[in-house]
Amino acid sequence: MEEIITLDYGSGGKKTSALIAERILPVLQNDALSELGDGAVIDGAGQLVFSTDSFVVSPYFFPGGDIGKLSVCGTVNDVSMAGGEPKYLSLSFIIEEGFPVQDLEKILASIRKTADEVGVQVVTGDTKVVERGHGDGIYINTSGIGFLKTPGLSPKKIREGDAVLVSGPIGNHGTAVMLARNDFQMEADIRSDCAPLAEPALALGTLGEDLRVMRDPTRGGLGTTLNEFIEDGRFGIELTEKEIPVEPAVNMVCEMLGLDPLYCACEGRLIAVVAPERAEEALKIMQDCPVSAGARIIGKVTADHPGRVVVRTPFGGGRIISKLSGAQLPRIC
Repeated sequence: MEEIITLDYGSGGKKTSALIAERILPVLQNDALSELGDGAVIDGAGQLVFSTDSFVVSPYFFPGGDIGKLSVCGTVNDVSMAGGEPKYLSLSFIIEEGFPVQDLEKILASIRKTADEVGVQVVTGDTKVVERGHGDGIYINTSGIGFLKTPGLSPKKIREGDAVLVSGPIGNHGTAVMLARNDFQMEADIRSDCAPLAEPALALGTLGEDLRVMRDPTRGGLGTTLNEFIEDGRFGIELTEKEIPVEPAVNMVCEMLGLDPLYCACEGRLIAVVAPERAEEALKIMQDCPVSAGARIIGKVTADHPGRVVVRTPFGGGRIISKLSGAQLPRIC
């Protein structure tokens, strides 16, 4: 097999078979995937949670992760935020002619390692190759299926006084990817927060009806996600600025480049809104999971300014956080 991907590998013929048999199957091997059907018959009963996502991050290797790890985490996390226990993934590659096979092998190994950590299986997939100059390396599309464990999660369940929690420092993924690009001649010790969130999400499910909603703040960051929670205009959200965790290096880079950490993407953080009397319990549940050990209570739901997210500063003032308009940084996931 050549050391680069050529158009022949997307033909559906012998070279496609060789790519699957020699490179993909040995890494992602399991009984369902080995059938090589157009779909997979999987075990299970009850309500399913289904999600799909596409990943076009540039560069596809970055501090703390790569496009392979990101594709598993992103889809697993979407299933988890909907109250599901992730079990199965589909995996489709769109690869540009000339892509190094060595890089593909690294990405596949990362996918396998991350999937094994979460306990999910890649059970079906597809591979296409496009002409040189038409694909920017590699794109990945995934779909995820899980079994519903925590039903009823919705922003519509939010009530006045509810506590708002975040599972750790925000903005690491967006700034890590940004600094990995040659466009930015800056250096900082920042690693992506890219991580699967199934463990804390399932643990928070023990709160039952007192867990109102969960969400992972990816594109648009914490600020945009919180605005989505209160779009119906019944309630607002009030944040305490000093309680919002941001690593010093992330804060420094954002200040130098005129960015706001509240809008920087995360790929391993969750936001949870819970009943006020269960806030400390929820905090402990999150802090007991390694991936969310840095959890904090950062604010509350209020009726004072419906439809708005307001950050209270240490000096007693406040600033309105609206939805992000445009993109601070494209191609971060």
